[in-house]
Amino acid sequence: MKLSEIAARLGAQLRGDGEIEIHRLIGIEQAGAGDLTFVANKKYISHLKQCAASAVILGHDAPEVGIASLRCDNPYLAFAQSIELFYAKPSPAPGIHPTALISDSAIIGCDPSIGAYAVIDKNVVIGDQVTIYPHVTIYPGARIGNDVVLHSRVVIREEVLLGDRVVVQNGAVIGADGFGFARKDDGSYYKIVQSGTVIVEDDVEIGANSTIDRATIGQTIIRKGAKLDNLVQVGHGSVVGEGNLLAAQVGLAGSTILGKNVILAGQVGVAGHLSLGDNVIATAQTGIPNSVEAGTKVSGYPAIENMQWLKSSAIFARLPELVRRIRALEQALASSSRRSDPDSSGS
Repeated sequence: MKLSEIAARLGAQLRGDGEIEIHRLIGIEQAGAGDLTFVANKKYISHLKQCAASAVILGHDAPEVGIASLRCDNPYLAFAQSIELFYAKPSPAPGIHPTALISDSAIIGCDPSIGAYAVIDKNVVIGDQVTIYPHVTIYPGARIGNDVVLHSRVVIREEVLLGDRVVVQNGAVIGADGFGFARKDDGSYYKIVQSGTVIVEDDVEIGANSTIDRATIGQTIIRKGAKLDNLVQVGHGSVVGEGNLLAAQVGLAGSTILGKNVILAGQVGVAGHLSLGDNVIATAQTGIPNSVEAGTKVSGYPAIENMQWLKSSAIFARLPELVRRIRALEQALASSSRRSDPDSSGS
């Protein structure tokens, strides 16, 4: 594909020879002749001096470089879009595989792709252009929107609602029972029936082996545009806000409420019955035991404001030295006090 054609497809400004033939998109370290690479962070511009790529995607404000460039407002977005020019995802087989088990009461929309050994139970409603890969199981009464993709071994439990353009990666379970037990007088536990459901709104993606529990009563809700990474746990009755990003191994205890555009980095844990306001950011492995105000960036456990945590972290390594100094000062003060106390001389 000529570089000029790529520029036109991306809506990018071309600087250099548009007749260059580009064969693939690849990172700076591996790029060679015929390759297109990208730099989204200006601190990596210097790496282009040793790069053998034929062209690079850059921001408009990046300095001139020794190779052809495609200039755009958002180079990382242009990189993401350019992947689609060189990579075609495998297309699932159209139609319904003969081994799929589909209830007579299920309603299937137009142009489905339903793979081998998928199970679609009674009263399920599935929209148009839905892709269901092999070994997916959909429990009774679930509702699936249009253009949804369910990868192999996904489980959609009873009465769960998925909006349009939802993608659920392999092995995720949507609508399993929440963790609810009442302690009995004899010390054993009585299971609380989880009678609620899960609602997943439009344009949500749920990562592999993630679990979203159904509410005890009411709903667990994943708002539109939220993106959940692999191995994310959403407890019963929680609300994941619009446009949230939850990285791998994030865990939300029950009845956690997240505002819009919240970002939780890897292994963040949030205690139950808390609220995180809009635009909250929690860095990796943060433990959040209390509600957090909108626009706050937190770190550590228990979670504190990020800059305060960074300052505290810088001190941690010096604590043994500081303790020794404090003890030495205490001993010096005690010795000085004894010398200045007339009663300490024994006279």
